[in-house]
Amino acid sequence: MPLHVGVARTRLSPPWGVELAGWGYYLGRTWECVRDHTAATAVVIDDGQHSAALVAVDLMYLDCDFTRSVRQQVQALTGIPALAICVACSHSHNTPTAALIRGAGEVDPAYVSWAAHQAATAAIMAWKHREPAIFHVGRSEVIGWSYNRTREGGPVDTHLNVWRFDRADGRPLAAIVNFQAHPTILMSLGARDLSRDAPGVITDALEAALPGLTALYFQGSCGDVNFGEAWNNPEKCWAPGRHVAKEALTAFRAAGRMDQRTLNAVATQVTLPTRRWTKEEVQRDREEGLYRLKTGDTTGWRENIGRVMVNYPDRFPERYGGDVSRAVQAIARFAVEWTEEILKDLETRSETLNTEVQAIRLGDAFLVTNGAELFSSIAFDVRGQWPDRDLMIIGYANDSIGYLPDRHDIERRTYAADQSPKFKNQFPFVPESATAMRNGMLEALNRCR
Repeated sequence: MPLHVGVARTRLSPPWGVELAGWGYYLGRTWECVRDHTAATAVVIDDGQHSAALVAVDLMYLDCDFTRSVRQQVQALTGIPALAICVACSHSHNTPTAALIRGAGEVDPAYVSWAAHQAATAAIMAWKHREPAIFHVGRSEVIGWSYNRTREGGPVDTHLNVWRFDRADGRPLAAIVNFQAHPTILMSLGARDLSRDAPGVITDALEAALPGLTALYFQGSCGDVNFGEAWNNPEKCWAPGRHVAKEALTAFRAAGRMDQRTLNAVATQVTLPTRRWTKEEVQRDREEGLYRLKTGDTTGWRENIGRVMVNYPDRFPERYGGDVSRAVQAIARFAVEWTEEILKDLETRSETLNTEVQAIRLGDAFLVTNGAELFSSIAFDVRGQWPDRDLMIIGYANDSIGYLPDRHDIERRTYAADQSPKFKNQFPFVPESATAMRNGMLEALNRCR
């Protein structure tokens, strides 16, 4: 049986009153206007013996419960095995979250339930619209448009990968694009605008250039990568997405036809070691938070409670209209709330964290997923130990475990290393966590061979 592929899209734009996520604490950042509607877009692949679904959703985070809901609904109506269904989010900070990020966007349970149903609906519709398809794979690089925000001259994964599906008559059907850079570049246009950010610019440009095409964007390993600061303004913020789209279009047009006889999917659990917070660490944050909430004292906040609570402490008060007191009160409240929660099981919680990795093979092209904001050096480690060039590494997929930093950041106790586990209600990762994730991803890939 020839390969059959279906594609479909449903809307995810939230109702009035749902917060946007990932930009400051306790801002109550509900959306006020729609710059561009958010969506769930699905591709279903079926070779007659095996099937898989890839669902791209415009959300900041999604967790394993969200994924489980989507998988159950899709499997029940299509027969696609649950563990062959990948659900990954774009990570736009102008969208809601479907997973915990304490203080930086409240989870709306009614919206999350509806969004999971919409994501499942996209996959179900794609299944019903399957048609014969031809598979091609393309690749390119995007150089000079992104940078490592954690260290000067640090690693940046410039790989751009494209899976191309054509209809039997050669007309474009679907494209899957995988690249990595934090999608916060359009925030200068309005922090309360609902928007897909750069992923929307990329997919819209591809669909405009290739009539009849539906494009999906899957975020890569961008835990330490942003688009360049030169474009972080209303006049130039569109440029990065348009450039990535240009490179993706070049890769699409140059893509080579791929043997499509092999379709396989594997999902497995990986156990990541973590480090238990010490009582001293917890109490230090708690006491400073309580003190600042009571007194309103802002003295030395950057060097103490604010040192790693945000990526750019000097800019942080801008999110509160320049009011330093409001900014410090917000992070003091955060300090009290995260410590109150972690103290409930500080001594009894396991010092490991289980999360899913997934691999899908189509022909000689592979993709592998993780539920982290993965650092570039870890992605390079995976690529360096995997023999095939056509590898997509998809982050923010099927789970939400926050930043997974490398040894450099862990030793320096940075935002990614120290603050992320606080807003995710986790213990901090250790250098060996990256090794465990790399090994788990490689194991999943090898099981797909």
